[in-house]
Amino acid sequence: MEISELLPIVAAIASFAVAAGFAAWVSKQNPGTKEMLEISNAVKEGASAFLKREMKIIIPVAIGLAVIIGFFIGSSNGIAFAVGAALSAVAGIISLKITVKAAVRAANSTDSGLGKTFALAFRGGATVGLTIPAMALVAMAVLYMVYPDPITIAGVGIGASLIALFIRIGGGIFTKAADMAADLVGKVEANIPEDDPRNPATIADNVGDNVGDAAGMGSDVYESYIVTMLASLLIAALIGFPEIVLYPILVGASGIIASIIGAATITSRNVTDVMKPLNVSFYVSAAIAIVLNFVFAYLFLGLSDLTYALFGTTVVGVILVPVIQKITDSFTNSKSKPVKEIAESAKWGYASLTLMGIIHGMRSTGPFMIALVVAIIVSFSLASSFAPDPSQALLYGIFGTSLTAMSMLSLAGIVLSIDAFGPIADNAGGIVEMTGMGEENRKITDQIDAVGNTTKAITKGFAIASAGLAALAMIQAFQYEAAEFFHTAFDYSLTNPAVIVGLLVGSLIPFIITGQLISGVSRAAFTLIDEIRGQFKRDPGILTGKSKPDYAKCVDIATVASIKELWKTASIAVAAPIVLGILLGPPAVAGLLLGAVVTGIFLAYHMVNTGGAWDNAKKLIEMKGEKGTEEHKVAIVGDIIGDPYKDTAGPALNTVIKLLSTVSIVFVSVFVAIIAL
Repeated sequence: MEISELLPIVAAIASFAVAAGFAAWVSKQNPGTKEMLEISNAVKEGASAFLKREMKIIIPVAIGLAVIIGFFIGSSNGIAFAVGAALSAVAGIISLKITVKAAVRAANSTDSGLGKTFALAFRGGATVGLTIPAMALVAMAVLYMVYPDPITIAGVGIGASLIALFIRIGGGIFTKAADMAADLVGKVEANIPEDDPRNPATIADNVGDNVGDAAGMGSDVYESYIVTMLASLLIAALIGFPEIVLYPILVGASGIIASIIGAATITSRNVTDVMKPLNVSFYVSAAIAIVLNFVFAYLFLGLSDLTYALFGTTVVGVILVPVIQKITDSFTNSKSKPVKEIAESAKWGYASLTLMGIIHGMRSTGPFMIALVVAIIVSFSLASSFAPDPSQALLYGIFGTSLTAMSMLSLAGIVLSIDAFGPIADNAGGIVEMTGMGEENRKITDQIDAVGNTTKAITKGFAIASAGLAALAMIQAFQYEAAEFFHTAFDYSLTNPAVIVGLLVGSLIPFIITGQLISGVSRAAFTLIDEIRGQFKRDPGILTGKSKPDYAKCVDIATVASIKELWKTASIAVAAPIVLGILLGPPAVAGLLLGAVVTGIFLAYHMVNTGGAWDNAKKLIEMKGEKGTEEHKVAIVGDIIGDPYKDTAGPALNTVIKLLSTVSIVFVSVFVAIIAL
């Protein structure tokens, strides 16, 4: 084994070791009182029950698809699919277990002040952040070493994307149905605080934070990492220059190393602004990643104009992360002008707040689009301008764009660490409220939770941007693979009706899926609302505190309702490119992929920012001490509307985009076989 092949594995092992150290430290902290442990165990049991039910569906489907892909397309793709699917599920499970354990300890640490609480939340998040990208890196490095032709392992992308989509959809519907029902009946109708133990949906809401925001995001980031690296490897293989094929994997290794160092720089001493140490850790990671990307390029590619060009594309990707972070932060942070305006608009009622949130969410797509366009132009121009063979300038340009996406995802370790502390803080706040620890303790968790809302939005923006860049590279890879399988060059111009049909169908898919998911959340929420109202009516002692609500019933309802919705979105994402490819050929599929990317990334970004802004507008009003006012009730409704936006539909779309692309590439040979018949 050469050092270039060994380096990613060593980096991943180091990341696992540091994550294990963080996990051990978190485990050693005091989990708190018996009452706190009872609540934590109830959340843990509810989350585990949800995942077990979901896995009963996912595992047979995954096994069946692995066999089908292995038989019809190739054993290597079947094995790769199984690896991608299995590790996607593991990513979700790891995220779930760590966040539950860290949350109760963070709640107990609020007696020690903001610094200790922040340290627990971050180190719990860093355990997830340093484990999952390292796991994805090892998977791709080993698969590539065993099967050096990337097209033979493209099934890993389908496996990762499909399972991530299942977990994202199931968890997203669960968490937002429970959250919406708990807020609407509890806060608005019954006028009781958030996470009040008298609310029957409180435990379900806390379970949802873990299965949606933790397990869902863990699987999502793992899948994004896998698909983005796959896109780079596919394009590099088409170029046929052996030395550059390993560079995307080395970029992944540099990001892992940089994330380890960045996470280690976090200090909780004298913390007053939680966002400041998080920003410092990210910028440290980014700087180190840039240096290592150059070192690896120099060592393994040699010193040439092409080396500098490819390195330049990775710098673009690293820079793009804080740019998107800044854009997202400026529209979702509780201190930002848009959020203040949304909070202020609550004075004029529900319609005003709703419209103001939608306006700012739509506006956020403008700078986001500009950032992506600039990144694409710069990375493509750099790589294509210095192509050794001018006839391959297009391929090199596409490879440069894929490297930009890969360098973004290489920082997933620190980005996910910053994201994962959000649901930990949210759950910690719930435990503080349910155990009656006091207003000062709740202020600490609210402060961290407000930052967590922003970091969660940032991570979603990060995932959406990388999905768009990776999908664009995958579209080009699909076109080249189709030409090879069909032994012909297709017409992908807008004068081809098949391309136009594909564009229209692809552009429609994100809207159809968004409607399905929000509808699914609403149906599940209405069922829970009926149950909560029913419990209050049947037992008036619940609201007086004399009786205990039936938490388990609400958890069960949310679980059943969310699992019912799994199939619709996944079926569309898998079937659409296959059916269109068989009926109209590769040009229609290419059009479909492009249409889905263009509408999907902007719709997704609009939704996650709109939802995040509504959430923090509510938080801003609460932090001003205005809980229970009419403005607060209006803001709660805005938050309720935003829940399925930011935590269900928006995040699911970036997974859908990548699943469409990987399905298209893997099944292009099927188009040939069926059309030949």
